[in-house]
Amino acid sequence: MVEYGRVTALVIEELASIVGEQGVVHGDHDRLAIYSRDETGLPHVSFPDAVVKPATPSQVSEILVVANRERIPVTPRGAGSGLAGGAVPAHGGIVLSSEKMNRVLEIDTVNRIAVVQPGVITNDLCRAVADVGLFYAGYPMSVELSCIGGNVACNAGGAKVIKYGATAAHVLGLEVVLPSGEILEMGGKRRKDASGYPLMRLFIGSEGTLGFFTRIHLNLLPQPGAVADLLVAFESIEAAIRALPSLIAAGRDLPVAAEFMDRASAAYCSEYTGYDIPLLDRAGAFLILQLDARTKSELEDVYESAGTTCLKCGALDVFVADNRTTSERIWSLRRNWLEALRAVDPSVITGDFVVPVSEIPRMMAMISALGGEYGAEIPCAGHAADGNIHPAPLRPDRISPEAWRPTSEEILERIAEEAAALGGAASGEHGIGIAKRSVFSRTKGSEIRLMRRIKELLDPNWIMNPGKLFDDLRAGGQQG
Repeated sequence: MVEYGRVTALVIEELASIVGEQGVVHGDHDRLAIYSRDETGLPHVSFPDAVVKPATPSQVSEILVVANRERIPVTPRGAGSGLAGGAVPAHGGIVLSSEKMNRVLEIDTVNRIAVVQPGVITNDLCRAVADVGLFYAGYPMSVELSCIGGNVACNAGGAKVIKYGATAAHVLGLEVVLPSGEILEMGGKRRKDASGYPLMRLFIGSEGTLGFFTRIHLNLLPQPGAVADLLVAFESIEAAIRALPSLIAAGRDLPVAAEFMDRASAAYCSEYTGYDIPLLDRAGAFLILQLDARTKSELEDVYESAGTTCLKCGALDVFVADNRTTSERIWSLRRNWLEALRAVDPSVITGDFVVPVSEIPRMMAMISALGGEYGAEIPCAGHAADGNIHPAPLRPDRISPEAWRPTSEEILERIAEEAAALGGAASGEHGIGIAKRSVFSRTKGSEIRLMRRIKELLDPNWIMNPGKLFDDLRAGGQQG
């Protein structure tokens, strides 16, 4: 059992001496409320005792020295845009915010690397590197909200994983402050390193449970050439998924993205965005494909080949967007998926399972059966090309939000367990956080035992983001 210390007046005074009085929030309910939740929604709400806003790695180090000495829990936080409760201070204590560490420190065009602080908004980085003809490919769907530090902490994915990989594929270096206050530097501008254990990969996806990122080196690519987006209507989910291997085999290069929406999702997104989707009355599923090529002429060949392949695989029709306005309309459907569902059910929560692509039809059939069993509609959207699907059980009108919440969580746990049984996992990109701890513990038993040993080694006082990943704070210990 872990017994945590309190954030006393003396601790507040010490923290203020490190970051200045303006860098510490305490005793103000309304301001602390902002840091009590993320986008997961109720009931995952817990107030911190204080919020501390460092601006430098040395300040982060000094703060963690104080927290470790006093055994005060510390919750790292970026934009709070997560969907698993990862930034919620489950045990109170200190929220360590990266909002003042929000600078792009360097864009190295020779080595094609960006060096950033953790609080940089993903889209701000994308714009900054685009201005010098480069491209950051490792971003999630929440590109306009999420911070780079949070993306790295959850190994966030997104629409372009099929071609470019998740966040981990783009991280070349990390500066991390450990719970002891030690500053650890790993990687950097080099692209190869065969010197011992790849420790940096241990921290990517660790959800703030092992340390606090203060500097991140990211891989950049040349800007893509011409780009086109396709909206492809299929009669059924099975037909849409069956088309993917043929699409990939027929192309000279991988699609940049291959997104999926079932009919229910498409209908809600159409209503929310005001964009009329062709064949919505006939289609059972839609794919959104992004393709690129070096020149506009090559691009025409690429999307014509892709469209022909889709039609041979049973597509009802293929709609091509080769200009910015039409492309934005197509992508706005997918980007606004969760907002569209929340317009119908403000309390909706979403899952994040991943399976081998070949198992998506089986998973979708299982989800449909669950919807019938619980009398609920469960729209689904996701990243079809990497098997990452997001189900969202909508509350039936006959059930109150309070009564529906545990039921919807039960539905998502059953879906996640089935995904794991089919060779998948409970989370493909959002992380475990608070929301998926139970199913995580049931599906990753032997791995979790090793994770605990690593946690004990690096954070023996369990101060870093407690209550996340693990069902209890120590093996056989108190529920977190």
